[in-house]
Amino acid sequence: MDIPRLSPEEITTYLATAKNSPKHRVPKILHQPGAVFNQVINFVLADSYMQPHQHPDKEKIEEIWLMEGKMAVLFFDDRGKITRIVHLDPQLNNYIAIPAFAWHTYVTLSEYSISYETMNGVYDPATWKELAKWAPAEGTPESSAYLNQLKQTALGKTND
Repeated sequence: MDIPRLSPEEITTYLATAKNSPKHRVPKILHQPGAVFNQVINFVLADSYMQPHQHPDKEKIEEIWLMEGKMAVLFFDDRGKITRIVHLDPQLNNYIAIPAFAWHTYVTLSEYSISYETMNGVYDPATWKELAKWAPAEGTPESSAYLNQLKQTALGKTND
């Protein structure tokens, strides 16, 4: 896979944009609107929370290549219990394919992460992903605590 390259200036600009965005993440969309093959570079700060979700269509296999930083991809069962954690690091394991219909989220384990993601299917916000009802919504007071819990679990630091 040819991963797009970024200039240092692009990285600085997109990370600054992420810092000033409400979600503390920002995409660089590489595909044209209506494209069947979607390509995005995501710039995600450490305090960005993405509500666990699934992509409910057999063609929606999400592929991620971590370009910079460290992150963990967490998988859940239908009740929200973590079933698997995959650590991504550009020096060790920088790739994962997330199957369709798999509940998942990502947490950034460094100051920021930059990832290249692809997925098949024309983007339609109404059908692209289904958010997990068992997890806090983004931007809610509970989301920060939940993100911290996910990170602690990904790092192997639980209070069990």
